[in-house]
Amino acid sequence: MNSQSATLKKSLLPLLGLTLTAVLVLQMRGHLFAGLSGARTASASVTAPTASSDTAPAAGRVVAEGRMVTYPGAEVVVAADLPGTLVRLAVSEKQTVRKGQLLAELRADDRRAEIAEAQAKVDEAAADIRFADVDAARAERLLAEKVGTQDALDRARRNRDAAYARRDTAQAAVRRLDAVLAKTRIVAPIDGVVISRHVQNGERIDAGAPLVTIADLRRTRIEAEVDEFDAGRVTLHAPVTVTAEGYTGQSWTAQVEEIPDAVMARRLKPQDPGRPSDTKVLLVKIALGGKTPLKLGQRVEVAIAPKG
Repeated sequence: MNSQSATLKKSLLPLLGLTLTAVLVLQMRGHLFAGLSGARTASASVTAPTASSDTAPAAGRVVAEGRMVTYPGAEVVVAADLPGTLVRLAVSEKQTVRKGQLLAELRADDRRAEIAEAQAKVDEAAADIRFADVDAARAERLLAEKVGTQDALDRARRNRDAAYARRDTAQAAVRRLDAVLAKTRIVAPIDGVVISRHVQNGERIDAGAPLVTIADLRRTRIEAEVDEFDAGRVTLHAPVTVTAEGYTGQSWTAQVEEIPDAVMARRLKPQDPGRPSDTKVLLVKIALGGKTPLKLGQRVEVAIAPKG
């Protein structure tokens, strides 16, 4: 009886092993199918947004930061050519001025006195000329009548020529002092708006000291710092969209009007911490399409349309 039980057990063991193996294979296939299905679902959920037509064009734009500036010559820091005391600052901030309009005056009493002194020397020389002319004419007449001498005539002519020279020198001094006096009146070199005053009435200033800054706010544009690795993607006349903080929901149209031939060091610190700050930049000039509320010197962001 024991030998029969042993024989039966030996015959059942292989069948049991085959059954367990089949169960394990079925379980592994189920897990594998579930994993592949989940991967397909995840892949579809990740790649689906990239097919959107709204995000594809934006990815090709060149985004850069810049500032509102004036065109060359449209912003001037007006300074004094002479040292002196400022007795009058005739303009205030935000005031519109015209070219040639008086901006400031320096004290000029001493220079007016110098001009009066030089003019007196002109008058004195004129009196000497009148006497020298008469003396020379008399010497010529006496010599013709065989009464005078050639030496007397030569001295009379020399005195007359010296009187003329003194008059010319005095007149040159008057012109020079007039030019100096004119520099005590500082006038606007361009049409524009006074955007800042650097001094006040009564101050003692040095030669070259800035007095006011004038800008023609009708002639403004944007200088954008495009990263050097994006330089090849910027084209002349490319359309640009301009935005600025503080103007939520607003944007302005513009276009690229000048692309320099060299890169330069970055002047603006990037607001995005992920952007490199030690790379060179291309200072692209952008012309605005119309009037904007943006202020001179304000930081802006530009999005330049891709090449082609």
